Amino acid sequence: MNNRTSNRRMPTAAQREAQKVFRDARAEAPVSEHERDQQAFHANRERLKAERIAREAAAEQKPKT
Repeated sequence: MNNRTSNRRMPTAAQREAQKVFRDARAEAPVSEHERDQQAFHANRERLKAERIAREAAAEQKPKT
């Protein structure tokens, strides 16, 4: 066995900073296509629900003649 230190060099301050930035970017998991579709479906359903509630409220406000 060899007790010498490894031949690898220690990263400079700039390299450490760059590694930190890239590590943070990699940590954000990309949203899968299925998850993106589910989010769009949920947003659309909530929009339609709000429109339906508004229509029903407007219908109740109309005086019946």
